[in-house]
Amino acid sequence: MAYQSLRLEYLQIPPVSRAYTTACVLTTAAVQLELITPFQLYFNPELIFKHFQIWRLITNFLFFGPVGFNFLFNMIFLYRYCRMLEEGSFRGRTADFVFMFLFGGFLMTSDRMSKSKELLTQAPFLPWVLMGFSLLLGNSIIVDLLGIAVGHIYFFLEDVFPNQPGGIRILKTPSILKAIFDTPDEDPNYNPLPEERPGGFAWGEGQRLGG
Repeated sequence: MAYQSLRLEYLQIPPVSRAYTTACVLTTAAVQLELITPFQLYFNPELIFKHFQIWRLITNFLFFGPVGFNFLFNMIFLYRYCRMLEEGSFRGRTADFVFMFLFGGFLMTSDRMSKSKELLTQAPFLPWVLMGFSLLLGNSIIVDLLGIAVGHIYFFLEDVFPNQPGGIRILKTPSILKAIFDTPDEDPNYNPLPEERPGGFAWGEGQRLGG
């Protein structure tokens, strides 16, 4: 009975959040069981482009370190805020949600290559809180800073710039992603609240304050 309840709860998680969280847990489990090592997962441009270990472009976003407090902390926030975004501002727009992941991953990868894990959330200060925990745990904050920068770039291009006078929508989800992931919205009249937008709050629309 408990298994059926757990299975039902698992299947109720939105598909992208379920797939990403599961992939992260399975990757960490494989490392913990010594089926693979972290050295086979980390981002290394030379191994990727000279030795064609293309999987590193993906696996470096799936491993959050060995099982422990840091891993559990990251998994809780990953699950919670991915699900909130997918069920909130990206409700009925699965392809756009996938594109957000791809866009963020591309920017972070490009930044790393130019110098040779995340996420947009509904809480504007959460990335800074996560960075604070990284400092307390003695971890590098480079990834946290990259995530914050990528999140702000995406938010500006998706929510701010298109709504400015003369602004245009630069980010457009490829048709192939829409064909694969999008399904008809259950409620075509659904209009997400301001706090459910990708950036979490209607920054850049300060004229509404007190209006």
